[in-house]
Amino acid sequence: MTRRRLGSRLPMAVMAAVAMMSTTTVAASSAAGEESAEATIRYTEYGIPHITASSWEGLGLGYGYAAAKDNICTLADTYLMVDAQRSRYLGPDGRASPGRNQNTTTNLNSDLYFQRINDDRVVERLINQPAPKGPEPEVKEAIRGYVRGYNRYLAETGVDGISDPVCRGAAWVRPITELDVYRHAHAEIIMGSADALLDGEVTAAPPGASSAASASGPAATTRLGAKTTAPSGPKTTASPVSSPARTARRIRDAMAVSARQGMGSNALAVGSQGVSGGTSMLLANPHFPWQGKNRMWQSQLTIPDKVNVSGAGLLGLPAVNIGHNNDVAWSHTVATVAPFGLFDVQVNPLDPTSYLVDGVWQRMTSQQVTVDVRNADGSLGKVTRTLWSTRYGPITTSVEGVPLPWTVSAHAVRDANMDNLRALNTWFRLDQAEDVEDVVGTLETTEGVPFFNTVAVDRKGDALYADIQATPNITDEHAQSCLTETGRLLFEQTLRLPNVPPVSILDGKRSACDWPDDPNAVAPGLMDPRKQPRLVRSDFVGNANDSAWLANPEQPLSFPRVMGDMAAPRSLRTQELIVTAQSRIDGTDGLPGKGFTPETMRQSLFADHSRAADLALTSTVTACRNTPFGTVLVDGNLVNVSEACPILAAWKSHAYTSDSQGSWLFENYWSYLLGGQAVEKLPWRVPFDPKDPVHTPNSLDPGSSAVRDALARAVFALRKAGIPLDARLSDVQKVERNGEQIPIHGSIGELGVLNVITPGQVDGRTDVVFGSSFIQEVRFTADGPPQTSSLLTYSQSADPTSPHYADQTRLFAAGQWVTERFTEEQIASSPQLEVEVLN
Repeated sequence: MTRRRLGSRLPMAVMAAVAMMSTTTVAASSAAGEESAEATIRYTEYGIPHITASSWEGLGLGYGYAAAKDNICTLADTYLMVDAQRSRYLGPDGRASPGRNQNTTTNLNSDLYFQRINDDRVVERLINQPAPKGPEPEVKEAIRGYVRGYNRYLAETGVDGISDPVCRGAAWVRPITELDVYRHAHAEIIMGSADALLDGEVTAAPPGASSAASASGPAATTRLGAKTTAPSGPKTTASPVSSPARTARRIRDAMAVSARQGMGSNALAVGSQGVSGGTSMLLANPHFPWQGKNRMWQSQLTIPDKVNVSGAGLLGLPAVNIGHNNDVAWSHTVATVAPFGLFDVQVNPLDPTSYLVDGVWQRMTSQQVTVDVRNADGSLGKVTRTLWSTRYGPITTSVEGVPLPWTVSAHAVRDANMDNLRALNTWFRLDQAEDVEDVVGTLETTEGVPFFNTVAVDRKGDALYADIQATPNITDEHAQSCLTETGRLLFEQTLRLPNVPPVSILDGKRSACDWPDDPNAVAPGLMDPRKQPRLVRSDFVGNANDSAWLANPEQPLSFPRVMGDMAAPRSLRTQELIVTAQSRIDGTDGLPGKGFTPETMRQSLFADHSRAADLALTSTVTACRNTPFGTVLVDGNLVNVSEACPILAAWKSHAYTSDSQGSWLFENYWSYLLGGQAVEKLPWRVPFDPKDPVHTPNSLDPGSSAVRDALARAVFALRKAGIPLDARLSDVQKVERNGEQIPIHGSIGELGVLNVITPGQVDGRTDVVFGSSFIQEVRFTADGPPQTSSLLTYSQSADPTSPHYADQTRLFAAGQWVTERFTEEQIASSPQLEVEVLN
């Protein structure tokens, strides 16, 4: 490859180092110099890199170079975030996405959050710990190589030569350090808490004082005398603003909305008794953002005789997070464990930065956090804010946007993942696992999975579900003893909602209510991993973001309540996943034969079938036809719904395929009918029965006014928007790529569709906010290589000038998959093979 002219913005040291390197691109694997290569990148169809090296550092080098080539602007923006510099370069009022969801806070709040972590040297301390708490040697080597690869690509291209217009010539694009990569990894690990808590932590201020003006100082304690009592006032669970019941209800509702609108996943593992023509199969179907730091990126990583793994990972982490090797395939799904907990601390009304623990007044600690901010006139200023902490963790004055006033009490946060870099060790070991027992051993000995379930299969024919992760050590007994009144109500309410994690609020007045240390846990305050649920079967296990209870309905699981609900309603997506598995294994789904094959597994996902339509469409059509005079008065509008009746009746497939008609009308109707409430709250004639959780509730009441009103609202809304009631899904659900409108099949998770697609507006254009991202189906046989098809729905590159900006998106639109090339012979036979040698 012809060397690119070096950009003038790069430091001379980096330019000089790059001048000593060479990069060669050839059309075939016999390239001269490949034998002495530090890393070789072989690109096959759709820009998928197969990276080979003789060392972990070389593997990281190839990964960093190839990832930067595809997505340097996305990566540079991520490093800007964890370096707490967004306000300096992009202004304080822009939106940031530090957590799992999109645009959840301002640049300023994001910067203050990460600057506090950086000032506290949280990540530096974790790096310096010995494994397993700190990174394994192979992790350090790979990250060292990744930094070299990223910086090498940037040096060759130059900032002004970047092809992506998003960051071409931008002052915030710079060479990176190993610390940047570890900070990015840490940010991904703690993102399960960031959306819920970040704003409340960086804006918390004691009553009557501004946080910026509050003085900092060392912690102090004062013991109460024998005749002295704590200041009188309401209990810690009470608030002059909101009752415990109201606070619990508001947090519950906010968390339910966040769960519905945020990332999720499906995963199905099928063992030897559930496949046809193989020993096991896995379907991986995460529903991650289509933009930003949580994009996934596909690769194959190989060190001969050490590791050979293929799949995808969060962009910028040099490992495969979801994928397969020669013997094991695995995926993750978002779990129902809350990775954080709250502590209600009683404060001194005369000194609200003092709080009571075991009869002793303790001083909160404070620190001034300062970040650079670009002013409206382009000049640079600084914002300083005082942030407060207790022995349990930072003070927050909101959770999921629900106010938690700092009055007679305050709320502190403990995050189970704040001291977790172990997840890097987890993924590196999973990449080398040999069977599902090895997977379980990795999960238990690292306890690094941050907020995910793990679903896996092996060549032997076993299917594994495991919710073994960094879980707060809140046993049922501890919860019973220590939950506050608000905490108990919140715990009980969230345990009745599918997909919603039970958040704990514990009594901070008693030190015994802190998370106890368990000698079998990897880190302080975590639950013994052996108490966390797992299940191995030969038919199937799966998860669609509900708790572990029904990983397989034939063998319900039990576990500590902090990990989720039991004997409670399942989401429609969980029902759809179970019914899909059962009917395919039994051969009752209308497809040929019994048991899964690669073809039937792909068809099962892209059938885009709606469980909600199965349960409610017939009753909805009946309600429509029985509407007097075909009209409904709703919201002051007289709406004629008669046109909708034959359209819905003709929608017999119950599918969200691109050519479906009636599906968009039903989606809008269903959204109005739900109105933000749980599906079991709808007017069902047969309520939920814990003895039949897969098929109840059912039989929607066609005589319900709620049904008629929701249908009328949907009809009115579509007509107002100028959308025909019988519009094809492809006419209304599209993404825009360089002016091209690409129709997208699938729908929202509330409809019980496995292929989740959440459309919306992103930067002024129509796009998918969350949805199916990296999809992979893997089949193992008794011998021979794994047989795999995959799809990265939004394609490999976020650069609109790249040939791989929308190529897989078009495949996704057409319902097609990429046949994976895993073996040397398969890679070498690619008609589009390009080889890049890093010498």
